[in-house]
Amino acid sequence: MYIKPLKVGNVILENNLILAPMAGVTDRPFRIICKKFEAGLVCTEMASSRAIAHNDEKTKKLLNVQGEKKPISVQIFGSDVESMKISASFVSTFADIIDINMGCPAPKIIKNGDGSKLLLNLDLASKIISEVVKTANIPVTVKIRKGWDEENIVAVEIAKIAEECGASMITIHGRTRQEYYSGKSDLNIIKKVKENVKIPVIGNGDIVDEISAKKMFETTGVDGIMIGRGAIGNPWIFRNLIKYFKTGEKQQVIFPKDRLKVIIEHIELLVQEKGEWIAVHEIRKHINYYIKKLPEATKVRQKINEIETKKDLIDCLTEYLLSI
Repeated sequence: MYIKPLKVGNVILENNLILAPMAGVTDRPFRIICKKFEAGLVCTEMASSRAIAHNDEKTKKLLNVQGEKKPISVQIFGSDVESMKISASFVSTFADIIDINMGCPAPKIIKNGDGSKLLLNLDLASKIISEVVKTANIPVTVKIRKGWDEENIVAVEIAKIAEECGASMITIHGRTRQEYYSGKSDLNIIKKVKENVKIPVIGNGDIVDEISAKKMFETTGVDGIMIGRGAIGNPWIFRNLIKYFKTGEKQQVIFPKDRLKVIIEHIELLVQEKGEWIAVHEIRKHINYYIKKLPEATKVRQKINEIETKKDLIDCLTEYLLSI
């Protein structure tokens, strides 16, 4: 049985299917929707420890978890130990778990020595994990990649360091920073990490359906899986995987009316969270995925990109989805 409760420090997850933190995607509205479809844990967009330390209001809004079903993980990033300690102290007041980002490949992140750049400085990575664990009064997890490049494959080493420093869980994405999101996630390195530490290990990368999820579990022996891009426009993936592993039944077709219902709920949540103008513009990227591969999707996307009001957007989607 692959789907099971998962213990992360003193936090018990209902299941071991986790929504990955994704910048510009896993905001509060999307987390609420994924929780509704039975994600065992959701994680905020990554937040800058320096911004938190400087009391940045925009970053604090990013970390709004009010009214969300617990547990929830908050991801922080940074390479300055003091800022990370301040962030850990702040986040501990409202989160259930703190996740340290040591895997983000984005140029604007690594240019400051943050994210996956820490895979080239394991001494600093060790100090950050250790100090965050000491400061936080909630479990600390670490998200890593395979390594910086093929000459610097450090996943096993950094996983052991994280465990020694008191981390409660490791998530590993099976690509190097150099690979970004190209090629395929290396399941063998994920398996090696699992074999070398005693704390829970979560496999991440290329999980988009039942077959890829099963392959991750079977090949690596991980304690759980983290789903990122596979959940965009497809929040029911969590419920579908639970059903599949319990009954063997693969994903059923999501009927247009059911798809429409979720999209409208997503729009409404975004409007409540960010206001109509921002919501109508930000939801576009999600709608692109919600209607992907449906008939006339390209034409509808073009039309949606010109819509400026919630009413017009919902009317357009209703007319389109109920006509399929």
